[in-house]
Amino acid sequence: MSNLVVVGVDGSPTSLTAVEAAAAEAARRGAKLRVVHVEVPIKPRYVVPDPASATLVQEAAAHALGTAPDLAVTKAVVTGDVVHVLEAESRGADLIVVGSRGLGGITGVLLGSTPVSLAARSHCPVMTVREEHGTSDGTGPVLLGVDGSPDADEAVDVAFAEAAWRRAELVAVHAWQPDKAPPGTTPESEARSLARAVAGRADTHPDVTVRRELVDGKPHEVLIEASGTARLLVVGARGRSGIAGLLLGSVSQAAMTYAHCPVVTVRGTR
Repeated sequence: MSNLVVVGVDGSPTSLTAVEAAAAEAARRGAKLRVVHVEVPIKPRYVVPDPASATLVQEAAAHALGTAPDLAVTKAVVTGDVVHVLEAESRGADLIVVGSRGLGGITGVLLGSTPVSLAARSHCPVMTVREEHGTSDGTGPVLLGVDGSPDADEAVDVAFAEAAWRRAELVAVHAWQPDKAPPGTTPESEARSLARAVAGRADTHPDVTVRRELVDGKPHEVLIEASGTARLLVVGARGRSGIAGLLLGSVSQAAMTYAHCPVVTVRGTR
């Protein structure tokens, strides 16, 4: 672990919510916080630093210290493509935090497909937050979406760690649709698959209480509904039902867009 949390800022209200979430994450991990603003040049070879950018990151850093006064905070303004810059930042981070919506246009660099593209390429977990998520960490459980795919192992590890840092219950949810399941699939076999997915973590996280839930329904609908009482949702970036060529699974995208709590997306890199 690099003991570093990175937050991308663009000056929007949503990015300030991201700053607060990132500061809280860094504080509970005992990590440093790095505040990054990406300037997108109007023309590739015409790079003129905007003086307002330095003010933007300074204000964001001050906002972070208002959330966690003892944080070690660094700041950076980088010119380039937003996703490429933040992907590079993710190589040296344990977590990168962005707002799921921005201002729009040239200055609104954390808008639309940017969080999705980043989550598909990042070398560390990506947390996305919306302004309506608020700043309170809440009292609900950490929610984990389990789909049985090999890539989901890292999401399980991240979910256990997040639950441990928050001293929260971990609810592992596996959604399935009996009418679309392979022949021979039964509730019992799906329950066993869910149990295997979260097994083996008791030694590293003995204080985390785990509750397993097998739910009949579409995965994205089940997780979005369950997120209404959760303080955090953790999902893998890809699932076993993904369409070839898509960088991020549809369940992950839906969670990032519609979940009622912050979402951590974990891309399998093993």
